[in-house]
Amino acid sequence: MKDLIQKGLLTAGVLLLLTGVAYGEPLRVTVSILPLKYFVEKIGGDMVQVSVMVEPGADMHTYEPKPQQMTRLAASKLYFAVGADFERAWLRKIALSNKSMRIVRLEEGVPRQPMLAHHGYEDEHDHGHGHDRDEILDPHVWLSPPLVRVMAQSIRDALMETDSAHAGAYRVNYLQFAEEINRADSQITGLLKKKIGKGNRFMVYHPAWGYFAATYGLDQVPVEIEGKEPSPRELVALIRRARSEAIGVVFVQPQFSDKSAQTIAGEIGGRVVRADPLAYNWSENLVAVARQIAEALK
Repeated sequence: MKDLIQKGLLTAGVLLLLTGVAYGEPLRVTVSILPLKYFVEKIGGDMVQVSVMVEPGADMHTYEPKPQQMTRLAASKLYFAVGADFERAWLRKIALSNKSMRIVRLEEGVPRQPMLAHHGYEDEHDHGHGHDRDEILDPHVWLSPPLVRVMAQSIRDALMETDSAHAGAYRVNYLQFAEEINRADSQITGLLKKKIGKGNRFMVYHPAWGYFAATYGLDQVPVEIEGKEPSPRELVALIRRARSEAIGVVFVQPQFSDKSAQTIAGEIGGRVVRADPLAYNWSENLVAVARQIAEALK
């Protein structure tokens, strides 16, 4: 066979069959946000082609899919949802755009917690969670490695069921990704384990880091809630709280204005640090954010 290959006597098709490599288009998959693209590509490898609904830099809470994105859904076999706010308005339309496409709601497989409902100046016993605890569930489940382990299993199972010919490869890729999740979890734990307890609060503009905080024994103090800027009274209260708790860093994400964060940082003599919960490179990003939080908690 080697001689035949060297002489160019084998067609590409015959060569693929003889070497055990099969023709086949990649499985077309659509996901709601960039971190899910990372998860699906880690498990699916070259066997999947992944499209993302919420484009880089866009706000997943208010995003409206473009007409061409809805059209492209016709080619997708799977759609991985995560409970993002825009999906409450669009998921039914997404499903109707391609009735043969399977919708996998990854958020349904993990325990959910409520979004913070107030601006962080409540009674100390509330721990910044407010009083309307069951009003809106926090969609940012991908920011907790233990929850991502569960979501990864759901992704693996959906890929295996939809494309059983590559089930073995999906299983192997999942195990490799699970090791990556474990490494990230261990690194973050190592960075933050000494911060648990007194002085473990960090201030964020948008309360995206609730699951991350709960996983590692921290407490996020939000500046805005449900897209609403703090009132002057709330802003004063946040500044007082930041001073009393020696908070010197306000974390912001690129999808939101940082005007209020800059005001608070200026008043407390602190600084504003960017932390993107929607970054594609999930594990590297999460460890980097943990390192920034650890530094801020000093």
